[in-house]
Amino acid sequence: MLRVFIGYDSREVAAYQVCSYSIVKNASKPVAIIPLNIQHIMDWFNNADYKASTEFAFSRFLVPHFCHYDDQPAVFMDCDMLVRGDIHQILKHHDPADSVSVVKHDYEPREKDKFLGQLQTVYPMKNWSSVMVFQPNRCKGLTSGYVNMATGLDLHRFKWADRIGELPKSWNYLVGEDVERQMNPDIMHYTLGGPYFKEYENCEFADEWWKYWKESNSVLDRRVLNV
Repeated sequence: MLRVFIGYDSREVAAYQVCSYSIVKNASKPVAIIPLNIQHIMDWFNNADYKASTEFAFSRFLVPHFCHYDDQPAVFMDCDMLVRGDIHQILKHHDPADSVSVVKHDYEPREKDKFLGQLQTVYPMKNWSSVMVFQPNRCKGLTSGYVNMATGLDLHRFKWADRIGELPKSWNYLVGEDVERQMNPDIMHYTLGGPYFKEYENCEFADEWWKYWKESNSVLDRRVLNV
C-alpha cells in the first residue's frame, strides 16, 4: 500500500478534499492517505519563529520520520493539487538509491503574491518540494530535531539529501506558471491559488477542479443517505 502524505492547511480544506478524492479515484491499487495537520504535532513543534505561506511548509520533511525510516517509498504533495494520473505510476520514475525524487522546475514565479496575499518568495529549487517521493531509509538526516531547528531554505533546498532523483514534469504541472502547457498532466498544481479562491476562479483547469469537487460531494451525499 502506497503512503501518500498531503499537506493540510485549515484555510484550504476544500483543496485537501479534492486532492485526496482525486488520488483515490484514479489509483489502481490501495493507498493510505495521511493528512499532515500542524495541529496534530504542536506539542512537538516549538519553533516560535515559524513563518510560512502554508501550515505544512516544514512538516512535509517529517515524512521519513513518520515512516520510521523504512525502505518503502512514500509520497508527499501539497493540498492544492488535482491528481489525474494513477499515483502508483509515479514510483516508476523513482530510484530507491535516491534520497528523494522531484520535478526539477527551473523558473521564477511571475506573481509577487500568492493566494490570501501571501508573499511569493524566490529561491533556487522553487516548488521542487511540493511533490516528493521520499526513500525514507535514505533520509535519516531528517530527524524530528533537525526539521524543527533547520531553516526553511535549508529544508526546501534539499541540504539534507545525498541524491535527488528527477520526476517527469507531468507529475507537478504548475497551473498558470508553466510556459509549455500540458494537456494531460498527471498532477495539476494550483500553486498561485486554486479556483476555490475568488481571485483564481477562472484559472487554467478550473473547470476540471470543480468537476472533481462536485463529484466528491455527490459521492459523500450518497453515502450519507445510504446510512
